Amino acid sequence: MGNNQDRRNFLKTGFVTATGIGVLSQTGTFTNTEKLLADVARSTMPKRKLGKTGFNVSLFSLGSGSTTAQVGQRENAIEIINRALDLGVNYIATAPTYGNGVSETNIGLVVRERRDEVFLATKTQDRSYDGTLRLFEDSLNRLQTDYIDLYQIHGVRVEVDIISALGRNGAVRAIERLRDEGAVRYIGITGHRNPDVLLRGISEYDFDTILMTLNAGDIHYKPFQKKLLRSAIEKDMGIIAMKVAAQGRIFQDNGITSMADALGYVFSFPVSTANVGIATINELEENVRIARDFTEFSQQKLANLEQLTKSYYHESNFFKIDW
Repeated sequence: MGNNQDRRNFLKTGFVTATGIGVLSQTGTFTNTEKLLADVARSTMPKRKLGKTGFNVSLFSLGSGSTTAQVGQRENAIEIINRALDLGVNYIATAPTYGNGVSETNIGLVVRERRDEVFLATKTQDRSYDGTLRLFEDSLNRLQTDYIDLYQIHGVRVEVDIISALGRNGAVRAIERLRDEGAVRYIGITGHRNPDVLLRGISEYDFDTILMTLNAGDIHYKPFQKKLLRSAIEKDMGIIAMKVAAQGRIFQDNGITSMADALGYVFSFPVSTANVGIATINELEENVRIARDFTEFSQQKLANLEQLTKSYYHESNFFKIDW
């Protein structure tokens, strides 16, 4: 399993968290010292290539299905998003379904001021041409931007999802139009239900990226890390991992007990980034520290972590089927 060299040769910055990297001054702008510390933070975040896009993406990236999507949590959401950018996270993923648009709206309040610092990804759950164009316009308005870096076919589960999205009047054709008009830069596909359906999708269309599940329990049931991951690598796709902690179900007293092990397992695969939803600033800072301090796990350690999840594999794979 390959590792980019810059993941090994980064500076340790334990002092930075204590000093509050990149916190804005009372005037709403960075002081010289704050700007310097923010620059240090960004430079020490390990990055990997997002496949054929050529973009250098932060190893840890911000998912937006947690606090950022909750009604009544706007202030906390904005704090988390700003802090993530200050710490060198440069990829934020969302979807119109997260909080019925709340996530996109909260992200937009930050992105409108810091658009050049973030690779922004959102999704369409509609499989049709017209429906996708309508959803895109709504997302663009909520995100307060005039373009989306990555627009994805969301939550592919069954064969008909692929057939519809790739059809003559399907979502992919709509996204191609948006790309041709400069409103979208790249086209992706996502799913956490069935690796075989996603495999068909990337075999029939040249997607730029794939958002797919990967955690230490994946190997025990319908693994995404075998044929699907290999095919995505062969196609030079940007590979974005999700369900790293299986919404917390990966953690068991007799199994995996730390986020360092949960994230480290995923980082040890040839993925571009791991996308994780965040509930608090403390969670965010912990995950950033794990990314900065990461060293690739040995094959033996990977096997040990997989063994730990074997007794509760149905929990770490709950999203793949209806049990």
